[in-house]
Formats: sequence, structure tokens, C-alpha cells
Amino acid sequence: MVRGDDKRGVAIGAAGSNSAQLLIDTSGTKVVDITDRVKGFARTIGQTGLVNVFVPHSTAGIALMETGSGSEADLGEALERLFPSDERYVHQHGAKGHGRSHIVPAFISPSMSIPSEHGNLALGTWQSIVFVDPNEDNDERRVILNFYPSGA
Repeated sequence: MVRGDDKRGVAIGAAGSNSAQLLIDTSGTKVVDITDRVKGFARTIGQTGLVNVFVPHSTAGIALMETGSGSEADLGEALERLFPSDERYVHQHGAKGHGRSHIVPAFISPSMSIPSEHGNLALGTWQSIVFVDPNEDNDERRVILNFYPSGA
């Protein structure tokens, strides 16, 4: 159950829940940095364990990368170079080249788990969590967050 967005833009589940949902606006971009929102979720939980980030879409994935230095545009361009937005794909419906969007999750995983230590994500200095979706047919996407406490 989702009760609404908190100040960090994270929809937190019912009281005591270890899950949340993010709504992502992808209009105008293929790569969206969601690091602060996932960090906010981990801080809300405040425990040691794993934060699982999952994208319930067949055209999107989650990646770790440096952001803010042009890497987001580089990734978008690399996706276009590897998977051109044209009519070569057997899977054809929606926007031109939509078939390529369905290939992306085979290369950029739709999920990842990140360690959290007392509510702080154990990311490297330059690591950011990005949502990647070349699909131009839908600008509103979801990300599901789940926290799994450590057994210790």
C-alpha cells in the first residue's frame, strides 16, 4: 500500500513497511538520476541490510554510473549507437524503433541490490543510481524499492 509522496519524492508503504515506490518522469531524457530518492528511502528505514531497486517495465533498467559530468548523455548516445531507433526490429509497435527499447533490459538489468549500513547506501564516491529507459511511448515510470535487513 502506498500512502503518498514524502518530502524526498518517495512513496512509502504502510507504517512499518520496508517497501516504497518511486514515480519517474522520463520526458526528454533516457537517463534519470534517482540516487537521492533511493538514499532517502534507505535513511527512512535506518537499518543495515540490502536495498533492492526494481523496475517493473519491459523497456527499462537500473545502472550505477558517474553522473553530472556528461555521462548521462554519453550513455543515451551509446544506447542509440548500439540499438538504433529504426525499423530493423521484429518487435514493432509504438514509436519508431520501439523494438530496441525491449532489448535494453537484457543489457541494463531491471534490478540491483545495494548494501545499506545504518541507513546509508554503501555507494562508491562517484557512483550514482540511474534509471535508464529509451522508450519514448511512456513518460511516467515506476521503480519499486524493498529493504531486506541483515540477519546479524
